[in-house]
Amino acid sequence: MALIVQKYGGSSVADSDSIKRVAKRIIDTKRAGNDIAVVVSAMGDTTDDLIDQAMDVDSNPPAREMDMLMTAGERISMSLLAMSIHAQGEHAHSFTGSQAGFMTDARYGAAHIRHVRPQRVMKALDRGEVGIVAGFQGVNADGDATTLGRGGSDTSAVALAVALKADVCEIYTDVDGVFTADPRIVPTARRIARISYEEMLEMAAGGSKVLALRCVEYAQRFRMPIHVRSSFSHRPGTLIMPDDVDVDKIPNLETGQLPDPPLHTPTGNGI
Repeated sequence: MALIVQKYGGSSVADSDSIKRVAKRIIDTKRAGNDIAVVVSAMGDTTDDLIDQAMDVDSNPPAREMDMLMTAGERISMSLLAMSIHAQGEHAHSFTGSQAGFMTDARYGAAHIRHVRPQRVMKALDRGEVGIVAGFQGVNADGDATTLGRGGSDTSAVALAVALKADVCEIYTDVDGVFTADPRIVPTARRIARISYEEMLEMAAGGSKVLALRCVEYAQRFRMPIHVRSSFSHRPGTLIMPDDVDVDKIPNLETGQLPDPPLHTPTGNGI
């Protein structure tokens, strides 16, 4: 039995139908014999909408209050996803960032994770439940809600995977992995089947938006494999992992999905 952390971005949980589809995918992975913890972003454009509402009432809102507001989006999506999993016959338990043990510094809007102590998530997994965690957020030493900045949910997912000693962190998005260029702009862009942390960091520094820089740095520090996949298909994705780790040690792959050894592909602004 493998322990898998899955992260679903805003486009993957944009509406009720999307949430139902994601819930089914989670359940299918669990029923294949895996323990599953999930990190979710806010639905669709919720975060941007909350920022607009804040600006409507205060053109210079206090940073603490902005973080209190910003955490609301992920709380909505985590609760709805837990409900959808329940409706489809499995048990799930949702957690805010603070409930999941994400302790951060006090930099509102761009907090850094100090440590993750996910005891409550672990207990949910021990009960056979899916643990669902609100991404992008934590709590500081004063007990105030904090947010990790743009791309923070990816970092939340990797940090949770490390704390749980998961076998892999799957990042689900709206494209089939990491490409040599943005496939929505460049039709001839090629998917990269496997890439090292160093190459992924170079791509991120060059403008690739597929993963936040901090997320990749965190994964590299703890040698946590990342599998970037599309939540809208079951086509092959991209593995970001150490060169000395065999593909057959990574769970939840399609048969014949990824080559071994890694493909080293010229970097660009792929997504």
